[in-house]
Amino acid sequence: MATFLRHLRMSLGSSGVVPRDKKHTDVSLSTKDVDTGAQLVAGLTSTLDPDEALRIRRKIDRHIMPLMCVLYWIQFMDKTTLNYASILGIQKATDLTTNEYNWLGTVFYLSYLVFEYPQNLALQRFPVGKWMSINIFIWAVVLACHAACRNFAGLVVVRFLLGACEGSITAGFLIVSSMFYTRTEQTLRVGYWFLMNGTAQVISGFVSFGTLYINTKGFEPWQWLMIMTGITTLLIAVSFWFLFPDSPTNAWFLTPDERVKAVQRIKENQTGVENKHFKTEQMIEALTDPKTWLFALFSALDNVPNSLTNQQSLIIASFGFTDLQTTLLSCVPGVIEIFTIFTSVQLATRRPNSRAYVGVMYFIPAWLGILLVNLLPWSNQAGLLVGQYLVGVSVPAFVLALSWLNNVTAGHTKKIVTNAIMLSAYCIGNAFGPFMWKAQYKPRYHIPWAVIGACYGICPIILLVIRAVLARENRIRDGEPLDDSEEGYVIERITENGKRVEVKVDKAFLDLTDRQNRDFRYVL
Repeated sequence: MATFLRHLRMSLGSSGVVPRDKKHTDVSLSTKDVDTGAQLVAGLTSTLDPDEALRIRRKIDRHIMPLMCVLYWIQFMDKTTLNYASILGIQKATDLTTNEYNWLGTVFYLSYLVFEYPQNLALQRFPVGKWMSINIFIWAVVLACHAACRNFAGLVVVRFLLGACEGSITAGFLIVSSMFYTRTEQTLRVGYWFLMNGTAQVISGFVSFGTLYINTKGFEPWQWLMIMTGITTLLIAVSFWFLFPDSPTNAWFLTPDERVKAVQRIKENQTGVENKHFKTEQMIEALTDPKTWLFALFSALDNVPNSLTNQQSLIIASFGFTDLQTTLLSCVPGVIEIFTIFTSVQLATRRPNSRAYVGVMYFIPAWLGILLVNLLPWSNQAGLLVGQYLVGVSVPAFVLALSWLNNVTAGHTKKIVTNAIMLSAYCIGNAFGPFMWKAQYKPRYHIPWAVIGACYGICPIILLVIRAVLARENRIRDGEPLDDSEEGYVIERITENGKRVEVKVDKAFLDLTDRQNRDFRYVL
């Protein structure tokens, strides 16, 4: 442990931390190098009453979860408008070939990929809520502009801009979740806002069904869909600007005392709230950490099958269903997604250290679905439809991986870098996926289904490997000797009368990475 403390002093010293003298037991820290929550809780010795902590959490839930859920519903609905527009006549109206239609799905994720790292840097540099609001506003305008597109080139431009803006949302939500909630609570909350994707599929299906009956001269149903979703998104952007908090340290709905308690409540995470200063050493650690790339590999492979999102309506229609039937049947995967995500996060929360096992369990029905779609006779409409639906049961694995990565990464710069890598890999998988659905593979699409089967065979193995790596690291840390001579750390605070005083700050708010902080334990 003594070796660790020397390493810690060196690591902190490189970030502007200055040891006061060799005999002193405290180390003086620069406020720019510690977590933003440190100023609120430094010097605090009292423990937080569990009932008070629960009250604070419920107040946080009431003010941010509805906004997060509504926005995630809107962003997924906006992203999948292309899927529903395919049934509403966009391909014919804009003279799209099958290859061009697939490219529109790819362009969105290529843009998402290009802008993901800059978006994460901006989320660290600027207030999270305000930055997301700006992006939501731009993408609302861009979405409405889809209705004005008359050819492939125009659609490429708006899809590219849509992807650039959307890169801020999932990354921003992961950061906000880690700011306001404990690690156990994060698994549930990430699941709750992510399952809104399923809600979006259901609502979008009914909205699309309704637009089929809109008959206006010179303005087609798919154009009405784009206008309606664009206006809805614009309203959400305005709401976010005024209502969504940037951090528990300045949340408008919390009193000054409640802000202190909100920060104190997440001390057990050992990850703090945030730090607005980019730390190069944390970026290097993120890039050299094996778990970063294991999660990235999982993210890429697990999202190759996500190309089904834009192909789903076309595949269901190919089974012999009418446009009206296809539109309604496309709602069912949304219901399945809601149910599976909800049950998976409940299982993972109630059974400690079971994230990998729960994720693997939800791949089993997907394997069965792939077999049904490929082996059943083409005349078996019901069986093919059931097989198509079963493939979507695997979605919870990605949701659990997102929250898991958030739980096992500490250090704010390291967190934004690992989030960027994870979501960039997500984009790579989604960008590659559409190219599988070539016209020559119709109607059975055996080649794409084989690729999906391979991805869903490798992904469970990666989850189990991640678990083994993290469990091994926990055992190493558990075996390290305890050290009673650990130093304290202090920051300078100016009192109300202008006097400068030094107050102690807990290690949890030093903005240490999970490697630097040997008290950190990885959840499994």
